[in-house]
Amino acid sequence: MKPVPSKRRWAPAMAGLLGLGAALAVGLSACASGTPAARTQCEALEKLNIAGGKVVSAKLVGAGFKMSWKTALIGVWGFKQPQSCRVTLVLKPSPDSHINTEVWLPATGWNNRLFGVGNGGLAGSIDYLSMNVGLSHGYAVAATDTGHKGDGNNGEWALNHPELLKDFGWRAIHETAVAAKTLIAAYYGRPVGHSYFISGSNGGREGLMEAQRFPEDYDGIVAGAPAFDGPNNVAASAWTQTRLLRTPASYILKAKLPAIQAAVLKQCDGLDGLKDGLIENPMVCRFDPAAMLCQGKQTNQCLNANQVESLRAIYSGPGGSLGDSRNWGYPPGGEEGWKEWGIGNGPRKSIQYHFALEFPRYLVYGDPKWELSRFDFAKDRPEIARVMGVFYTARDPDLTRFKARGGKLILYHGWSDQALVPQLTIDYFNRMTAAMGKDQTDGFARLYMAPGVWHVIGGPGPNVFGQIPGNEDPRYSVTAAIEQWVEKGVPPGPIIASKYKNDLKPQFLAGSMTAIRTRLLCPWPLVQRYKGAGSIDDYRSFACGPAE
Repeated sequence: MKPVPSKRRWAPAMAGLLGLGAALAVGLSACASGTPAARTQCEALEKLNIAGGKVVSAKLVGAGFKMSWKTALIGVWGFKQPQSCRVTLVLKPSPDSHINTEVWLPATGWNNRLFGVGNGGLAGSIDYLSMNVGLSHGYAVAATDTGHKGDGNNGEWALNHPELLKDFGWRAIHETAVAAKTLIAAYYGRPVGHSYFISGSNGGREGLMEAQRFPEDYDGIVAGAPAFDGPNNVAASAWTQTRLLRTPASYILKAKLPAIQAAVLKQCDGLDGLKDGLIENPMVCRFDPAAMLCQGKQTNQCLNANQVESLRAIYSGPGGSLGDSRNWGYPPGGEEGWKEWGIGNGPRKSIQYHFALEFPRYLVYGDPKWELSRFDFAKDRPEIARVMGVFYTARDPDLTRFKARGGKLILYHGWSDQALVPQLTIDYFNRMTAAMGKDQTDGFARLYMAPGVWHVIGGPGPNVFGQIPGNEDPRYSVTAAIEQWVEKGVPPGPIIASKYKNDLKPQFLAGSMTAIRTRLLCPWPLVQRYKGAGSIDDYRSFACGPAE
């Protein structure tokens, strides 16, 4: 099966840092320069002993860079690349391992911090865009392909390679952090001051895995839309696709999605006291798909009876019939975001269908001939949980060790996530609170739910809450917020999210950088509430309060 298009949904590592960029391609290059002494200092790292691996090269790269029109993000936003020592390594924690890792060390202006970069989807490559952005902000940056090469959509590498599953699931990120700290100490002559891991999707899962298994690796972790619950992600996706495919008349074509979303918003948009095209808390929306049933001619404005049942299944999820509260469906209000992910260009052409095949075939059953027609939720979900629990799943709510050493965690999830069910992240946060106590959780963890935001980035809601050019105010930046919390003990409150025109299109880079809407992201379970006066596009017209 050929990989499906639109990998941007699975390359979101830098979204936590910028809230953009995940949708943009990068091609940066730089020329070597610097004094002979600086080059010698960098190249000396080639002889450094790395436990369980080796340094392949260490080269001094000059300040500045060249870029194609697709990489205008870096230049438009004023990010400047400092001279840096760029180290490539191969880490081999097992005989079958071959983990490609890169660590970039600013030759000047190092901010005394390490920034760990995550991966999207099934990984298989290094996120150079995030590395370049982190380097431009003075971080030493580290990233890995997690032990295999691929485009993030293909799982064939896992077939008959259990050690590669470990590398992908948890070992490569940990080994990269350890190697990066060794290189930092050798290059600068002092250890790293503070270390941060900021990523989304699979990268968010990697961050939670670090907090749970290796709490000493990072001081602060930002995990966006984390794919931490492997059994739910795989089994629920497979179940949803089988519901859509149960009869030829059951599939909902993407041309119908705008009408579905419009009907949902008509009923639920005003539940928070403000009609603004967003549903602040979709859990209070009780939209009945039967309202879309065609009363005559079939059009894109209505659904046939089979499609009504398919839509009901998407909203309910398998938990609707089996009573497992962790098997939620997708919340109402983000239906137009399903176009690429859940629906695609027709039956068996969506991203979700593709991953519902790749994971069972290669990461669970090791059977390239496995087909979705064989899927049985009641039988397959326990087996998926058993297998993926060994290397992938990061559901442990007890982060006592992470908290004890001063670790801080920020979780965020878009309510209109078309890839991963947002209620799972709320469930994880609630289970963490139950396991550790609210007084303990308040001291080191925050969750932010973002209305109208798709998977990590994009959507009709304000979805940029990363580093904003020229504004390092922690209210605007999850990066600054986690640093303030770790280094100064200042807990984050509301974070300001922004919506830009064309924020997922290349035209954005050539247009205005002025936000068309700003809103508050409130620490869960608080939600933003309109004060009753002022522009609905200005965050100052809102305050955080309890959900109604």
